[in-house]
Amino acid sequence: MSRLGTLGARLYRGEVGYDFVGKRKIWYGISILITITAIVGLAVRGLNMGIEFSGGAVFTSPATSVSASQAQRVAEDTSGHAAVVQKLGNKTLRVQVSELTTEQSRKTQEALAKKLDVPVDKINTDIVGPSWGDQIANKAWTGLAIFMILVVIYLAIAFEWRMALAALIALIHDLTITVGVYALVGFEVTPGTVIGLLTILGYSLYDTVVVFDGLKEGAKDITKQTRFTYSEIANRSLNSTLVRSINTTVVALLPVAGLLFIGGGFLGAGMLNDISLALFVGLAAGAYSSIFIATPLVADLKERDPQMKALAKRVRARRAADAAKGESAGDRGPAAEDDDVQDAAGVVGQRGEEAGRNRGGRGRPSGKRR
Repeated sequence: MSRLGTLGARLYRGEVGYDFVGKRKIWYGISILITITAIVGLAVRGLNMGIEFSGGAVFTSPATSVSASQAQRVAEDTSGHAAVVQKLGNKTLRVQVSELTTEQSRKTQEALAKKLDVPVDKINTDIVGPSWGDQIANKAWTGLAIFMILVVIYLAIAFEWRMALAALIALIHDLTITVGVYALVGFEVTPGTVIGLLTILGYSLYDTVVVFDGLKEGAKDITKQTRFTYSEIANRSLNSTLVRSINTTVVALLPVAGLLFIGGGFLGAGMLNDISLALFVGLAAGAYSSIFIATPLVADLKERDPQMKALAKRVRARRAADAAKGESAGDRGPAAEDDDVQDAAGVVGQRGEEAGRNRGGRGRPSGKRR
């Protein structure tokens, strides 16, 4: 078995683990710093809205030897607006100019045709009005708001309000970072960007729900035992799905990286950048927030509950009594483990695996039945 596989098995069984929840203040600080950077970038540079949102025209030429910089200079001089020009793989040019009137579009088309030495009708022109762009933007915001509301309602019903709140904060965290990166790098915001954002929100939510499902099962009857606090149960749930989350994220990022760096970069297929950058940044931010933000936030909120406070006191009292008897946590052995109402490591590990696969007809995971 590979080292990663061995580590994953040990994390699943609860033999090893990293204290993600205990070090939550560090992760909160990192997230706040990244979020502030994204907000500053958004405030200073703003978003480069595509013509679908701001209105304008897109000119597509036949195959030509004219360079992108030459076509850009002609388009900007004629229209008086900034132009984005891409040299496509078939040697055609795609010239995009925002906020053009119909008259300005006609003059720009004629100027490009003259520069490329082709008939005017060979320059294909698509004009988008600003009012249509406003409608698209409003529908995008409406769709995003409805998505967020439905997510909160579902999680509040399926789990509890604390998990719903933590998941919502994690989603806003992912959105803010992704939008901030778009502002900083100056990539164009198009309908493809909106699709990418909705996709990564669904991915981030899926990863978070898997951990929450294991946490929900692992925390059943938690007040009937005195071995683990809620934060410790949450941390075990997180560790049991850690390798799975890493593997899923890496596998998802590889094809997206190919689209972004190879398709959008080397091949010059700039339209791929619209969706691939949102996916790349969002997938990475979603994996981070599922591990370092959502679950620690749930533990923080849950530990404020009077029952959890009382449980933490009982756990500390039992450990103090065990220490007084000369019994450390590492010396207790298997017999003492069986005296507990539930073995949190086993329960969380089992539920984490069940949450990570389809529940229909696949049987139980191998190992001792509980």
